Amino acid sequence: MTTTSHNHSFLTPPKRPRFDVLAPLRHWIDHIEVTDETFAHRICHWIPCQCPFERNIAILGRTFHIPPMCKLNPLYDELIGLRLRALAFLADDCGVDVKQYLC
Repeated sequence: MTTTSHNHSFLTPPKRPRFDVLAPLRHWIDHIEVTDETFAHRICHWIPCQCPFERNIAILGRTFHIPPMCKLNPLYDELIGLRLRALAFLADDCGVDVKQYLC
């Protein structure tokens, strides 16, 4: 008795390579080198450590929770990586106490 494997690849369309419009911007952000203390402080100040949109709103005695929407930002991971590189530069290379930038 022989078992055969059924290949249903003819049922699914072939996968096309996806064109990522933001790829050049992602690449640029990923390759920003943090080598200046003032620049690192600015990055840590400009990029928040948590989503600024998450909050609870009370309307007519009811509380509504607005979930964090930062993950909807297509550059979220790259920006957080840049912030972490800036924090690491400040802490490791400059000897700065980075507690002020932590949530």
